This record gives sequence, structure tokens and C-alpha cells, in this order.
Amino acid sequence: MPNSNRYTYMFVALMALVSALLLSLVKTGLHERQEFNRELDMKKNIMMAAGAYRDGMSGQEVADAFKRGFAIKRLSGAGRENVPAYYVYGEEPAPEAVILPVDGKGLWSTIKGFIALESDLNTVRGIAFYEHAETPGLGGEIDKEYFTRRFQGKKIFREGQLVSVTIAKGEMLEESDYGVDGISGASLTTAGINRFLRADLERFTPLLQGRAQQQEQR
Repeated sequence: MPNSNRYTYMFVALMALVSALLLSLVKTGLHERQEFNRELDMKKNIMMAAGAYRDGMSGQEVADAFKRGFAIKRLSGAGRENVPAYYVYGEEPAPEAVILPVDGKGLWSTIKGFIALESDLNTVRGIAFYEHAETPGLGGEIDKEYFTRRFQGKKIFREGQLVSVTIAKGEMLEESDYGVDGISGASLTTAGINRFLRADLERFTPLLQGRAQQQEQR
């Protein structure tokens, strides 16, 4: 009887060890897959902002197109260690677009996105929002094409000064170079975007002004 109990305990312990090992392997595999999908989604959104994404592209096509057409850059210089990477679309020294990461607090969640600027570094080429948990049908509409395309052609500088692009309710904003008509019922979400969009653009102002001066000199 004692031997029987000992074997039972050993069997249970062995099964628990095997189960823990299998769960650990599954978790590791899922984590790697989740990270891969997260990175792929980020690349897709960068391409969407730059106007380089085509509906129906497979994950492999996105990865290949990103590798061919986009380059990752970082600001250099003292005091800029916390500035994230940015991206260029096209060949240096005159790429088609510069894509900047933007993120901040919305109503319920942190909103992440990318804003792409034309070669003049003033005109918005496109914008994409992702990784948010805003209210479906209200603030959650920020990632829909009908809203993001309102940013296209808007300006972020006025007479050399950064003014960003402001989201507010009012059709007249569509006639403004610096305003975008908002989403009904999503004023708190869009107010958050207004805050962090301007703040993130300000972080990259030295880059934008420096590149613009280089273009003028060529």
C-alpha cells in the first residue's frame, strides 16, 4: 500500500511537471506569434498612412513591401534619447514621405497611430490609428477610412510655426487647411488626439524643419 501511494504521488508530480512544461512552450509560442502579428500590423498601418497599402495584401506581401520601400530612422543629438523611431518611404535624400509615430490617451485607452507627411514636410499624406479601445460606433470610428481621409492635404505648419491639425465639429473645418471635421459623440476621444498629435509633432519639429531646409538648398 505505501509503495502504491508513492507511485501515485510520483505519477501526479510527473504529470504536473509535463503539463507545466507544455503550457510554458505553448505560451512562448503564442507570445512570439503575437509579437510577429503586432509588428506586422504596425507595418501595415505605416503603409496605410503613407498610401502604400493595397486592400487584400497578405501578411507576406506587407512584410516584403515594407522591407523594399521603407527605412527606419532615429533622431540624433543630445536630449533626444526618448524620441521614438520614425520612418521614410522612398529613397533618400528625397523620400516620398516621412512617417511619424503618434500616441496618447483617448477617452478609454491609449491610442497609437502614424501620420505621414508629403515631401514638403508640411502637407499630410495620410494618417492611421490602431491599438485603441475607444467606444465602438463613437470614438472607435477613428480608425475608419471615412475619418482618416479627412486629414489628407491638411497642413501642420503656418508661416513656419507648427499648428498641427485640429479635430472639431463643424463642416466649415473642411475648408480649412488646419482643421478636420470630427465624429459625432466622440468629442473626448478626438480631444485626446488633438493633444497628443500636436505634442508628438512638436517632438519632431527639429527633424521636419531640418529636412525642409535641406530640400530648399538642393
